[in-house]
Amino acid sequence: MTLMSPFTLRDLTLRNRTVVAPMCQYSAVDGFANDWHFAHLSRFGIGGFGLVIFEATSVVPEGRITYGDLGLWKDEQIAPLARIVDFLHSQGAAAGIQLAHAGRKASTPVAWRGPETLQTEEQRRAAGYEHWQPVAPSAESHDPTNPNFQVPLALDKAGIQHVIDGFVSAAQRAEKAGFDTIEIHAAHGYLLNEFLSPLANHRTDEYGGSRENRMRLLLEVTEAMRAVWPAQKPLLVRISVSDNAEGGWTVEDSVVLARELKARGVDAIDCSSSGFAQGRIAYAASYQVPFARAVKQGADIPTMAVGLLGDFDAAESIIASGDADFIALARGALNDPNWPVHAQRYLGAEDYSLWPVQTQRVSEHDRVLGLRG
Repeated sequence: MTLMSPFTLRDLTLRNRTVVAPMCQYSAVDGFANDWHFAHLSRFGIGGFGLVIFEATSVVPEGRITYGDLGLWKDEQIAPLARIVDFLHSQGAAAGIQLAHAGRKASTPVAWRGPETLQTEEQRRAAGYEHWQPVAPSAESHDPTNPNFQVPLALDKAGIQHVIDGFVSAAQRAEKAGFDTIEIHAAHGYLLNEFLSPLANHRTDEYGGSRENRMRLLLEVTEAMRAVWPAQKPLLVRISVSDNAEGGWTVEDSVVLARELKARGVDAIDCSSSGFAQGRIAYAASYQVPFARAVKQGADIPTMAVGLLGDFDAAESIIASGDADFIALARGALNDPNWPVHAQRYLGAEDYSLWPVQTQRVSEHDRVLGLRG
């Protein structure tokens, strides 16, 4: 039962290889976590996941995807996050946080809070509604056909340093909140991914042009964060292994990048793909596993597989075959917050030790129904 075996990154030992991938909830006000975030995330610790990664959390206010995003740009935002971290620890799960900057995909509306629900100033204030100017490597919209996306300002050197400083300060606050690991978000068409990809980066300075130059910002962010993040704690990076678009970032580029990240103290790569309007890939069960396999083999670094991985047998096979070291679920975890305990039982566990003691009476339920001998 390899899926349910422990795995160690630096001084952090995860109880199994199951991970909750970051899932934006668009439910914060001024970046603060609230009771929804507590309930949403805590159930995954009860359900037996090894690592729960909090949603994309902006390192600066202008880096939010929407006005409902979590933030970690000020000290007051630490305590509500620490409350959730403490509960996850009490259930045996590790807690991670994805630190992010949305770049040119920032300042977009929350889908379920359209104009009809924000008619009055009072309603807008209650929703925490804000609107601001996005920034990016180049002054080009994510999708000119979509009015939700603005034309961003191209970052100058001072703006780039502001981004780096934001990641560093947020990492220091994440340590104060008690997080076990940080994941740098460099995927899905957001700022760091924008710098990496020739689809979005058309700069002519040292941050654009060659692959080496386009990798520069992510590597500088990584170095700066590793310098302040405790040496005993692992650092993760999520990348889009391929833009899945002609002329875009490729798997071969990601292998080179992963090697450079590893050399700078990154401990695992979370392997997703796409994020730009030009990118297309057909969805199917385990459709992104080849990306995790390619990066793991090419860069000799642990990887996390994501994307429609809810089948227990398939998840076990992915880990057992060495295609990836972790299975990350997002929608699958929403659908079944107890996925790890169900996987453990399905794969032949003879006990219910992963269930919290308050819930172990489920074993009698299963016995009566013939689900366990």
